[in-house]
Amino acid sequence: MIKILFVCHGNICRSPMAQYVMQDLVNKKSLTDCFYIDSAATSTEEIGSGVHYGTRGKLHEMGIPLGNHRAVQLKRSDYDEYDYIIGMDQWNRKNMLRILGKDPGNKVSLLLDFAEQPRDIADPWYTGNFDITFDDILEGCEALLAHIVSEDRDRLYS
Repeated sequence: MIKILFVCHGNICRSPMAQYVMQDLVNKKSLTDCFYIDSAATSTEEIGSGVHYGTRGKLHEMGIPLGNHRAVQLKRSDYDEYDYIIGMDQWNRKNMLRILGKDPGNKVSLLLDFAEQPRDIADPWYTGNFDITFDDILEGCEALLAHIVSEDRDRLYS
């Protein structure tokens, strides 16, 4: 099983959006049993809070189901649990590495590092634009899934 953890600042906007978008993509490719996908925050500000209404609304608009996610904080032990630990922007990466320590397995990256044009994903908490955030997350999740299918084909189809 391939385990992915998406991370953003508060775990109520971008990382749960990525979690549910990726789960939807995996489900549509009939790879559900091959993946475990979750999300976490670098901060403690929103711990226990549900998914932001803007993220919830955008996922509903796009027909992507979401569960009853509650924000949790990234912890050092997550490094050993997950194959991919994916942040949304450079600030997330800095804070992820502060929490996780070293990255000897090269597990930490940004979601759009897998896309043709690597860049940060804007936080809709500040921009208010969940449409652009969704488009970037979808692009990143599609690219990440293509990367995993290419790199981990043996684990997926054995």
